[in-house]
Amino acid sequence: IELLPKQIEAAKKAGKAPDMLYCHELLDETGICAIPGSGFGQKEGEGHFRLTCLCDGVEEYVDKLETFHRKFYAKYGPAGQ
Repeated sequence: IELLPKQIEAAKKAGKAPDMLYCHELLDETGICAIPGSGFGQKEGEGHFRLTCLCDGVEEYVDKLETFHRKFYAKYGPAGQ
């Protein structure tokens, strides 16, 4: 995931890594549990997460993830992003 300045700032205020903030908001909004990449020793300034879907309804799962991602970037990204 691209780490956004507003996301980094919000994460610092919350005492979390930026990718942890993303994963917590993803879980709260969608029920999808993802593991932040910062727990796996990613490089400074990079952001990613890991998840596995072993359930029926993968299309719905992916739709929820995509919708959340767009809303997250609208919330933390620069205007018009």
